[in-house]
Amino acid sequence: MSDSLSSGTSGNIAGSSAAQRASLHPFAHLLEQLNGFDEKIYAIQKLGKDKVCRLPHCIRVLLESAVRNCDGFLVTEADDFTGVPCVVDLAAMRDAMVELGCDPLKINPKVPVDLIIDHSVQVDKARSKDAASYNEAMEMHRNKERFAFLKWAANTFSRMLIVPPGSGIVHQVNLEYLAKVVLTRDGVCFPDSLVGTDSHTTMIDGLGILGWGVGGIEAEATMLGQPVSMTLPPVLGVRLVGRLSPSCTTTDVVLHVVRILRMRGVVDHFVEFFGEACATLSAPDRATIANMSPEFGATIGYFPPDEVTLKYLLSTGRSPREVEKIRAYLLQQGMLRMYDCSEPEVYYTDVLEIDLSKIEPCVAGPKRPQDEVFLRNLKAEFTANLTAPPGFKGFGLKSEAVSLRVPLKFQGKNFELKQGSVVIAAITSCTNTSNPFVMIGAGLLAQKAVELGLSVPPYIKTSLSPGSHVVLRYLEAAGVLPALEALGFYLAGFGCMTCIGNSGDLPEEVTAAIQANPDLITAAVLSGNRNFEGRVHQLTRANYLASPPLCVAFAIAGRVDIDFEAEPLGIGKNGQQVYLRDIWPSPTAVNALVETVLLPSLFEEAYRNIQQGNETWRALEAPVGTLLKWPENSTYIHKPPYFNGLTREPLPVQSISKARCLLLLGDSITTDHISPAGRIEKNSPAGRYLLAHGVTQRDFNSYGSRRGNDEVMTRGTFANIRLVNKLASAPGPITKHFPSGQELPVFDVAQMYREASTPLIVIAGKEYGSGSSRDWAAKGVALLGVKAVIAESYERIHRSNLVGMGVLPLQFQEGESATSLGLTGAEEFFIDLTNLGVKAAIEVQVGDGRRFTTRCRLETNVELEYFKNGGILQFVLRKSASNSGS
Repeated sequence: MSDSLSSGTSGNIAGSSAAQRASLHPFAHLLEQLNGFDEKIYAIQKLGKDKVCRLPHCIRVLLESAVRNCDGFLVTEADDFTGVPCVVDLAAMRDAMVELGCDPLKINPKVPVDLIIDHSVQVDKARSKDAASYNEAMEMHRNKERFAFLKWAANTFSRMLIVPPGSGIVHQVNLEYLAKVVLTRDGVCFPDSLVGTDSHTTMIDGLGILGWGVGGIEAEATMLGQPVSMTLPPVLGVRLVGRLSPSCTTTDVVLHVVRILRMRGVVDHFVEFFGEACATLSAPDRATIANMSPEFGATIGYFPPDEVTLKYLLSTGRSPREVEKIRAYLLQQGMLRMYDCSEPEVYYTDVLEIDLSKIEPCVAGPKRPQDEVFLRNLKAEFTANLTAPPGFKGFGLKSEAVSLRVPLKFQGKNFELKQGSVVIAAITSCTNTSNPFVMIGAGLLAQKAVELGLSVPPYIKTSLSPGSHVVLRYLEAAGVLPALEALGFYLAGFGCMTCIGNSGDLPEEVTAAIQANPDLITAAVLSGNRNFEGRVHQLTRANYLASPPLCVAFAIAGRVDIDFEAEPLGIGKNGQQVYLRDIWPSPTAVNALVETVLLPSLFEEAYRNIQQGNETWRALEAPVGTLLKWPENSTYIHKPPYFNGLTREPLPVQSISKARCLLLLGDSITTDHISPAGRIEKNSPAGRYLLAHGVTQRDFNSYGSRRGNDEVMTRGTFANIRLVNKLASAPGPITKHFPSGQELPVFDVAQMYREASTPLIVIAGKEYGSGSSRDWAAKGVALLGVKAVIAESYERIHRSNLVGMGVLPLQFQEGESATSLGLTGAEEFFIDLTNLGVKAAIEVQVGDGRRFTTRCRLETNVELEYFKNGGILQFVLRKSASNSGS
């Protein structure tokens, strides 16, 4: 079953037979036979070939969907961190329907929904042969209650399929197995398309399938039949020219693209890649680039399908007959990208050129994925960062701390930690493990390193967590897995793991050394897609994104402050100095090995039994019944309060009076800052809550795994230990209460305001809400009592999530900010909503009489209705109730 399904139909057409739909369809005259096949297509070139062929390819897909359906895309994909809260909300909506005197079965997905459990497994154990089985067992132990709940959902909700834990990462499974490129329904072919609940859904754009992420809140509404609302975006064409240097990998390309496009500014844009250099990129290369569309800020990063796409489909076990049908469809629709002069010039909103030949080996960090650092500059830049003022790169150390050395005794041997010592090295994430070229490259590098006698310090937590079972199979077939294991990169599990902060504990000795020396800046190096502060691990303050081969190289070196050109990685078995250039594999060797081992049979074998799960999963018992019997005293599943006291008709929107500022934040506040996914600290509000409910610290699990419990997640909102709040005297999850002046955890201060019936606002800078789609970054804010956010700019998904939770997103006027307006956060605020409307000017009055104007970031009339209803789920619930018999 595919989780990449297209948009549905609407109106009277939806309830009729295929024949009736054809006759009633307003564009029935566009139907024609698919050349060489029995199916039909809606031939968009009949609308005007000269015009259609000049549209960006991604817009051609939207045009076909609009012609065929006249509605929006429908959600069909979710991961378990986002999926569990979605299902919790659906269960609560059924209860609310009963309370409104309506049929609870009206709350059912209207489209197929596949939920892949990939976010739960942690690196509890590493550097051993049994690490994966141990981590999988721990995952089942910790998450038994969540998994049973998901099984209940699969049994009680129609059109819902659960893919068990240990199967892989949702985006990689989709790329390698589920995605079709062209689908057929009722005898009509159409482009595959996807809207998913994870921001990296964009990975599928690399296969020529139009897909992007939405928030879990919007996804829930769309499951229930509410179309996705969007305005037609500008399309930036990125022309790729030149050829990549042999010393570079696709990871270097994507990190460079992220920096360039983040500087260019592409939020709310479609990005489409074109140019002859595209033909030199494999489908996995393109998927790696498309995967990081959220990091460069775009809605999508699209590579139109071409012969490279079709070759990949065949190589991954897709049927030759199906691939021929795909080729025929794309050719007939003018959707197959050609690289000769026969293709007319496409009209883009704007065009930007990137020369692949000028890209250098690089990493990104230490705190953001857009901060590309050339490898040749890393040592100097890291050293300068140590004493630079605290910020996106600086750590603010005093000069005497630069030379800090910390003795470390580990496994009976003496070591030393210094500034830049690597303590985590992880080959992880669908971004790179979906790419056999960089994975085989890492294996060949490891093989050469072991051959020369190099090793990795034993205190470094190394791990291999691929996004599918295919990866392990081809590493074994290539003969490189033993070398990776010899360097400590044993299989830790199949899932997101370190990339989403499930890196597990560091060795006790390393933890103690770091905690005893607060000026020690240790490092993590990972092949992931995000390195925001506190995300990878709370004790690693420098976090660098790198290709899998470089992850191995940094692990061998044991530090990030190394000049790979001038300094050796280590000393070989014969006493010789070994440099990176001595073990770096050639592209020729990598390509030859990939061609040899990457056979269609690998994919067929790996995915044959993907839906079965292990014995523990199959034996897991689940509740039964249309309505969930909410488990008493559960710290995983809890009925959320969103629908308490819901009335059939929404109450009038009220202006926000005498509001207080809960937090005053700067630029690039990510959803990881707002709602962390990783470790729960013992002394945090969430930790105290769990302890009070009888949960031992060993069983805290992560914030991500607790997203089905609003009590935990509200306490975990703004709980990032690296959060910089200008109202607080130090970094961390604290804020100041006004007028008392007390500094306390954010949750505790919000509770004080709640008891006084004081509404709250959050004030922020640019790129507020960047990073993961993370619906709890909006849910938690709403449950803290925040009524509005005023920011200089927003990331697309988070803005939508705020609207979905009834939190009003307001934007400072161009050139204005909290600083320019002299706002300190100590003021009272009055926000006049009497003229609330789409993109309306909203006046804000400060307690001392000052006034300033903001722009309402409700972007469509549909969003305005959502807000007036208190949120998107309340809107859908009222709509379902009005269509249901009492």
